[in-house]
Amino acid sequence: MIKQLLYVVICFCFAQMLYSQEDGVVAFSLPVCNSFKFNKYAINPTFSFVREQNKYISFTNKRQWVQFDNAPQTYLFSYSGRFGENTGAGIGLFQQNYGVLTTFGGVLNYAQNVVLDRDSNLTFGLNLGVYKSGINEGNVITNFPDSSLENIPSNMLFTIAPGINYGTTFFDFGVSLNNIVSYNLKTSKIIEDNPEQSIQAHVLYTGYVESRGFFDRSKFSGLVRSEFKKEQTVISGIMMLNIPKGLWAQAGYNTLYGLSAGIGLNITNQIAIEYNFEKEMGDMVSFGNSHEITLAYKFRKNQRYNYNDDDDEEALFSSSGGSKKVLAKTGSTSTKVDRAAIAEAKAQAKADALAKLEAKKQERLKSLGASKANQVIENQSKEAEEIVKAKLEQEAKAKAESEEVAKAKAEAARIQLAAETKAKAEAEEVAKAKLEQDAKAKTEEAARVKLEQEEKIKQEELDAALILKPTNPTEIAINNLTKLATDSKLEQDALLLKLNETVSNREKDLKDLKQENDLSEQGIFTEPKPFKSVSAENAELESLKVQIDDVIKSQDAQIINLENLYKERLKAVPNAQDSINTIYLNEILILKEAQAKAKRSKESLVSELETIKIATEIERKRRIKRAEYDNEQDRYNKDRAVLNSIKQFTEESTVPLKKEDFDFGEEQTENIQIIKDVSNVESGYYLVIAVHSDTAKRDEFLRKSVAAGQKNIDFFFDVATNKYYIYYEKFEDINGATNAIQAKGSTPYNGKMSLIKIEN
Repeated sequence: MIKQLLYVVICFCFAQMLYSQEDGVVAFSLPVCNSFKFNKYAINPTFSFVREQNKYISFTNKRQWVQFDNAPQTYLFSYSGRFGENTGAGIGLFQQNYGVLTTFGGVLNYAQNVVLDRDSNLTFGLNLGVYKSGINEGNVITNFPDSSLENIPSNMLFTIAPGINYGTTFFDFGVSLNNIVSYNLKTSKIIEDNPEQSIQAHVLYTGYVESRGFFDRSKFSGLVRSEFKKEQTVISGIMMLNIPKGLWAQAGYNTLYGLSAGIGLNITNQIAIEYNFEKEMGDMVSFGNSHEITLAYKFRKNQRYNYNDDDDEEALFSSSGGSKKVLAKTGSTSTKVDRAAIAEAKAQAKADALAKLEAKKQERLKSLGASKANQVIENQSKEAEEIVKAKLEQEAKAKAESEEVAKAKAEAARIQLAAETKAKAEAEEVAKAKLEQDAKAKTEEAARVKLEQEEKIKQEELDAALILKPTNPTEIAINNLTKLATDSKLEQDALLLKLNETVSNREKDLKDLKQENDLSEQGIFTEPKPFKSVSAENAELESLKVQIDDVIKSQDAQIINLENLYKERLKAVPNAQDSINTIYLNEILILKEAQAKAKRSKESLVSELETIKIATEIERKRRIKRAEYDNEQDRYNKDRAVLNSIKQFTEESTVPLKKEDFDFGEEQTENIQIIKDVSNVESGYYLVIAVHSDTAKRDEFLRKSVAAGQKNIDFFFDVATNKYYIYYEKFEDINGATNAIQAKGSTPYNGKMSLIKIEN
């Protein structure tokens, strides 16, 4: 009992030293400043508005120096946050126990913002505290009366703490006057010697972490503040990292309270819990650690405010795997009405209103005496000013709405221009390819005609030579071998022509691939052409080369045999000027020249093919690299813009749509398909309702889905297959996904639903 009483007395004396005045008066101070998520108005009265978007109900309990019995405790119940475009407010009920000394009361907070320009705000705030301080007789444990305790009366106090904050895009600077006026209602006197009276200054930074994965779009907040009291200066700092997954962590230091660290999480989309740990430093380390826990409820909001940090936060327990923002649909009437007509109608309405007022004024002047005329005119002038003011406000509002519509139209026009540019580039490419194809066809036709003419002349010469029938076996063999060699040459020419076409096709593929890459680097997105089967093309080419080599070898052997037969005939008819010998010799020379030309042509074509192969491989790698790095984020941004435009401007269909109205794209199997390494989406099970590789067909399916009433439609892109997978629901586990498929109903866009698992 003596040890317990000693602890109580020590704690009481310490509390008196820090917070108390004479006669049991306790200065107003809420020691719940370790959290930068809840009860922020306790730090500065403007913080119920600054960087805030929501309203919260929270309950906080802080236990200080827990190793002591009857250690200081604080209970705080608050309802605070953003209540309007330029208004923040809060109300709190608190009780603080310092051993046998206790305070109970409430605090009212109000913050008003003034917009200076688009990126700067000036906010004024005020905290009004009313509380009662005195002895808690239930905590007094003593075996004998203590006159010193009995002489401490209860007091009712009133305190004021104003503050101001100037905010920019990322920084906030502010000052507050804590306990600037403390008034004792019981004694009707202002407390002059208040140790908690201080001037507080702060600097706040708020920014976002740009990274991939778990910490992407995490919000970072850092606050540094100084409190200048009469007897001491308190320096403190706190920083918090808010992760979109519904987690946040914070750490800080205070020269009075020591080090602090805390963590919080969203249990659901509206319920959150937070815990903070505080460790004393310096001379107060022997008092032990402090613990603070907060349970909070976030109210749903119907609108988004400016000057805020409206972040998408998930929750530990969520039925849909995270919330998604959906753009509000703009009414089609407002997007179709001409702004000039609106302005003219408003001007006419304003003129009509003024005319009616003037008519009423004349009528009243006739019925009233001259003594009341001036008063009537003054009243009507005020009415006219109010009407004009209301009209101007309506016009300003309409102008703002028109500007939003204009922005949306500009975005749609930009997308349309990109599509037209793409179509124009494709049309030019098609025309260019046709011209090249026509030129190539004409060249090949000319070559074919020339070749036929040459063969005709040769055949005529050969036929003329053969008018004289062969008279011996050598001449017969020469004639037969010459015909065979000629036929073999024709086959060889046909194969070389086919090889030349192969070279031309591959050269065209290379040009198409290079142009696609060049246009993409210039910011013009074209639909990627699918890669051809390299193994199939190479196999076909190798087969053709083998055929050409075989024909060339056969033709070489026939020419050698023909030369040998010619030499044998020279032995029988040694006259080199003999007409038959001359024709055979010319034919041999023509065949040898054609054979040499064919070999050169084959070598040239093979060399050209190798050069094209190397260049094509470079462009293929360039395209893959572009698809994986450079163009992926651009494509993602364009895809998001198109999706948002479709959701915003597509109206619901007045006629029920049928399954036959939808093009579901590529057929999917009933088995679960696994796709890995998909950017910009989370791992999980996706209910895919359509698969398209063509963006036009993808957009048409999206429009019809929105028209059929599906507002959550979305899609992801798989760069490995170059396909868009359209979905509207995602699950974390297989059971939820399969149950959703079974309950898909008869909705027309669910006609060919399949299940895709993404593993990132």
